[in-house]
Amino acid sequence: MAVPLSAGEIAAGVRARELRAVDVVEAALERIDRADPQLCAFVEVWREEALRRAGEVDARLGRRAADVTRKGEALPLAGVPIAVKGRHGLRAAGPLLAAGCVAVGATSVPGPGTPWQTWGLGARGRTVNPWRADRTPGGSSAGAAVAVAAGLVPLATGSDGAGSVRIPAAWCGVTGLKTTAGRLPSADRTGLAVQGVLARSASDAAHWWRVVSQEPVPAGPPLPVTAVWSSDLGFAGPDPEPVALARAAVERLVTAGVVRLVRPPVPLRLLDPGPAWLALRTPGADPGDAHRVRAENDRRLAGQFAGAELLLTPTTPTPPHGHDGPGDRYSTSLTWAFNLSGHPALSLPAGFGGDGCPAGLHLVAPHGREALLLAVAREAEVRIGS
Repeated sequence: MAVPLSAGEIAAGVRARELRAVDVVEAALERIDRADPQLCAFVEVWREEALRRAGEVDARLGRRAADVTRKGEALPLAGVPIAVKGRHGLRAAGPLLAAGCVAVGATSVPGPGTPWQTWGLGARGRTVNPWRADRTPGGSSAGAAVAVAAGLVPLATGSDGAGSVRIPAAWCGVTGLKTTAGRLPSADRTGLAVQGVLARSASDAAHWWRVVSQEPVPAGPPLPVTAVWSSDLGFAGPDPEPVALARAAVERLVTAGVVRLVRPPVPLRLLDPGPAWLALRTPGADPGDAHRVRAENDRRLAGQFAGAELLLTPTTPTPPHGHDGPGDRYSTSLTWAFNLSGHPALSLPAGFGGDGCPAGLHLVAPHGREALLLAVAREAEVRIGS
């Protein structure tokens, strides 16, 4: 797979006038032209508009460079080609475009009437996992994860209502961040779906977070960060291999001094969030039981976070399934608890299973601690190359 420049490298080069945004975007469009007939990651590619936008970025930087007294825009993500989730993804991309990003196209999401949200439908057909074409990339941010994993763009926007950023991040081997409920605008009336990002690195995800949140990401937290491990959250019943891969990733973090595992006073056993999540999503359903489940799980999670800074789990209970669907297994069983609770969470690459497909390690933090997730993920990349 091609490995393009990172978002940070592109922005630095374009701002320094060592790269032209037009050339960077043209290269991304060429990669899409070559790869997308097989991957089907995009529903639309905006070639003319992207090149026009890239030219505007170059012109703005040129005017700024010509006038040393000008207090012009810094454009922290100048010339970075991004993909946006679905045909309406530009609605949430305003801060990125203002920062100098160039949207090159809309990525695939599941087709209408899809009962399982773990696949995508691109303009040329079903979206395939870039590691194995007979497997799904996950969803619903399917094309976003594929576009990033295949090196077509360094960043892609996503949204996560039950795991829709984190599941495809895990199954495509990239970093996927779900934000705290309510921190960024969302049109979801239930409050379950929030904005997120798919990135090739935690550093690039941190660039996204700085722009959309207008908050700094600290250089690094005091290490090691205390963490609690749970293979199943007390109810999920995951397969042995995703658990083993995630646990091995935890051990690498421990050995590298990034995290320190602590034993909770009471083992974490959440109530299964599935019925509550479905009730909140079903018009006319009585939300009473859902609110009771949410309140009880919030209480149990608060107890865990009182003694640790992070909760670590596998991202998914299974490896990527085929395009005919997962059968009776919910791929969301380890992720949607944190859409119900609103906690921020991040999937970090955790290695490869026997089928040749990636798996993920799921990091969950207290509300509002996105910066902690990103800093820990960045330390993992620096220290162990995760």
